[in-house]
Amino acid sequence: MPDGSDAVSVKVVSKISKLNPAEWDECAGSNLPDGNPSICYAFLHALEESQSVRAETGWQPQHLVVENASGKLIGAVPMYLKSHSMGEYVFDYGWANAYERAGGQYYPKLQASIPFTPVTGPRLLVPPGNGSHTTKATLVAAMIEWTTRNDLSSLHVTFPSKADSDYLEEADFMIRHAHQYHWHNRSYKNFDDFLDSLNSRKRKMIRKERRKVTEANIKIQCLSGDNLTSTAWDAFYQFYTDTYDRKWGYPYLTREFFEIVSHSMPEQIVLIMAYTEGIPIAGALNLKGGNSLFGRNWGCVADYKFLHFETCYYSAIEYAINHGLARVEAGTQGPHKLQRGYEPVQTRSAHWIPNRSFRQAVAQFLEQERAEESREMLYLENETPYRQDMGNS
Repeated sequence: MPDGSDAVSVKVVSKISKLNPAEWDECAGSNLPDGNPSICYAFLHALEESQSVRAETGWQPQHLVVENASGKLIGAVPMYLKSHSMGEYVFDYGWANAYERAGGQYYPKLQASIPFTPVTGPRLLVPPGNGSHTTKATLVAAMIEWTTRNDLSSLHVTFPSKADSDYLEEADFMIRHAHQYHWHNRSYKNFDDFLDSLNSRKRKMIRKERRKVTEANIKIQCLSGDNLTSTAWDAFYQFYTDTYDRKWGYPYLTREFFEIVSHSMPEQIVLIMAYTEGIPIAGALNLKGGNSLFGRNWGCVADYKFLHFETCYYSAIEYAINHGLARVEAGTQGPHKLQRGYEPVQTRSAHWIPNRSFRQAVAQFLEQERAEESREMLYLENETPYRQDMGNS
């Protein structure tokens, strides 16, 4: 192990508050230059402290931890006992229906993920150095043992890093492929420099869409740090709840969640707000990592043409350019993102199923799905709006 000791203990904790924040972040690498804010202690603690994540919402925290002989955290997995499949962004409803038609009970299942957050990042949280491979092996074995001991239908690791996905595949997990849309900063000097990399038709389209928003007397502000006031959060939460009420029935995040992250990680929040005559009408919540911006939630209370594109995509790109960020991750869905400079990027999930016959059925499904996904990615990569002389690498 990192301290030279072979004596470790493995346990599951029901609250992240039982763990040392600095030790968690050291394992997660969230303080590194390329750190991912969604895996940091502050974000996960805010989800629990705000009651957004709890057994009653179908997300019961069951974090797996490994401690050395001195009691220091040297490995962890953010885990949840799930009573449904909502808020995961990797859809297994068909699996659940098939399993239960065959007489099984699909829920609860075990989920290693960041709730409501389809952001790729580490899931086997181990600090680099001597002993990291051994600790990862301990974590994986413990996840499987916990699944079988509690007679659960399945174990799912969603949006793991490629390194973790490869490791899990070697451990006999089944790998699922999907894709998202990310914008890549090719050392652009400003937004016009980015537009110059696009073909003429798309360049004109984006300029027209941004102009329409400006002509509607809409002003955009990017709020972070001390500018994240309760007034701004009140407005954004109205946008957020109204949008979720219309689309999904109820919002995942409580109002308190936003207040907590505003104080615990203010510099890692970028709230892009739209105003008309000083009145807030729309907003997009982003997480800011060491070199990336992660688009998360959007909402509005007024319907203006192209406002969604401006708030969620164009202003995010402009912010990334101005702050020297390497990419903007805009999440799942969307040919509309592709046409606005966001490019397809493969994502992964890893699945372990104890039942042999069900596992074989899922494996066959995944083989077909991966082939379809490969064809889809090839098509999308050829449909990006970048000029041919610019390339898309």
